[in-house]
Amino acid sequence: MVRYEAAYAEMQAFTAARTPDTPDQLWLCEHPPVFTQGLAGRPDHLLAPGGIPVVATNRGGQVTYHGPGQVVAYPMVDLQRAGYFIKEYVYRLEEAVLRTLRHYGVTGHRVGGAPGIYVRLDDPFSHARLPPRMPPPRPSPGGGGSEDGSTSGGGSEEFPPPLGEGQGGGMFAGLGKIAALGVKVSRHCTYHGVALNVAMDLEPFERINPCGYRGLRTVDLSTIGVSTTWNEAAQALGQELGALLAP
Repeated sequence: MVRYEAAYAEMQAFTAARTPDTPDQLWLCEHPPVFTQGLAGRPDHLLAPGGIPVVATNRGGQVTYHGPGQVVAYPMVDLQRAGYFIKEYVYRLEEAVLRTLRHYGVTGHRVGGAPGIYVRLDDPFSHARLPPRMPPPRPSPGGGGSEDGSTSGGGSEEFPPPLGEGQGGGMFAGLGKIAALGVKVSRHCTYHGVALNVAMDLEPFERINPCGYRGLRTVDLSTIGVSTTWNEAAQALGQELGALLAP
């Protein structure tokens, strides 16, 4: 357990002090309750923070929540040395989550235009492909429809539509988000990372528009029927990230 502000400051310091010979690192931790805003973060997506602190960050996108019971992974990777670019880096982060979920028999899914990993709410263990879905909203300057992204905002239209039963066939219909990612690249080196929900108090997600989308459901392994410990999930995710992020 480490305060978000402390981890954020340490990531920045580590990245600023890196040389071409500095080995990559992977930090695994969990945070006390905190909302974090990305560079494109709009205050109207923060509905009712209450006593939970809000921290502005330099990652891309909108607001998300971190709290106990969530495995947060911060890979500090020199992409130039690793030999791949940011788009593939994000793909590898998502793939690590997909493989971690597979370890528990859960099938995760990508949704085009909305980085992160999602599961079927009705049957998270189903291996069937998702049906065709509505395309994500068009990006617009200064917008941002997710907390996910790389060095800057972007993401979705200025006012994401409400989601849920009334929008049947929408891009998130029948899905819950189980992992979010948001990254920053400085001098071709990454920080920030990916968060996998294991066994959390999910109520704080109702105080925000997660990733900038009204009504986006957030779930964890516990609520979809998987019983595991934080340490077990952290070890599984850490192993997958270590293998997939290698050069």
